[in-house]
Amino acid sequence: MSRIPIAMPSPGEGQATGTIVGWLKRVGDDVARGDSIAEIETEKTNVEMVASANGTLVEIVHEAGEVPVGDTIAWLEDGA
Repeated sequence: MSRIPIAMPSPGEGQATGTIVGWLKRVGDDVARGDSIAEIETEKTNVEMVASANGTLVEIVHEAGEVPVGDTIAWLEDGA
């Protein structure tokens, strides 16, 4: 099995941090590519972050709050 990092996406041009409002998936949940997994706050609205890979959510590093863009916020395990 390999672990796949989920990084904080850039919420907008020139922004160095993003804010996790909440998680839509929990540790142990199966995740398919394209599934909404977390809600991220931008300057103007909240958007749903989608998974870029299939796997099981095995760890949430940041529950909620401000996180630098590019930091790992969670881990998926692909089962391979």
